[in-house]
Amino acid sequence: MAAKKDKKPAIDIGIRAADRKKIADGLSALLADSYTLYLMTHNFHWNVTGPQFNSLHLMFMGQYTEQWNALDIIAERIRALGFPAPGTYKEFVKLASIKEVEGVPSANDMVRHLVSAQEATARTARKLFPVVDAANDQPTADVLTQRLDVHEKTAWMLRSLLEG
Repeated sequence: MAAKKDKKPAIDIGIRAADRKKIADGLSALLADSYTLYLMTHNFHWNVTGPQFNSLHLMFMGQYTEQWNALDIIAERIRALGFPAPGTYKEFVKLASIKEVEGVPSANDMVRHLVSAQEATARTARKLFPVVDAANDQPTADVLTQRLDVHEKTAWMLRSLLEG
């Protein structure tokens, strides 16, 4: 008698499979933007120079550390919805709305790139709210709200460095 193959249990969390897929796809785009932003910020932390070196070096470290921790939260939400989280550079490049910065920009240009990337990540998160709201998915809405708060506040703080 052959052993029965273990069957994967169906997910029944009160969100239809098609809606879970749409949400996971949106979260995958957010994860890709978040990873690209993380990598950009860490790169700038390593390579910033000039009179603002110390303050930017420390600021970028705080930002990339926060961003690194957020990656796990987003990826684990995708997994909780029953889908694999993207995890390769190839997937991230395909899914991200943020383009990589080549070379080593000036300190002020680094700040400009980061403002743009923070805002792009916020837009990616915000775009998912209608799908999440329609599916009555409060845990994902909570993740999106937290990420929006961080990205909008960080963009404001970075923008303030370019004023005056």
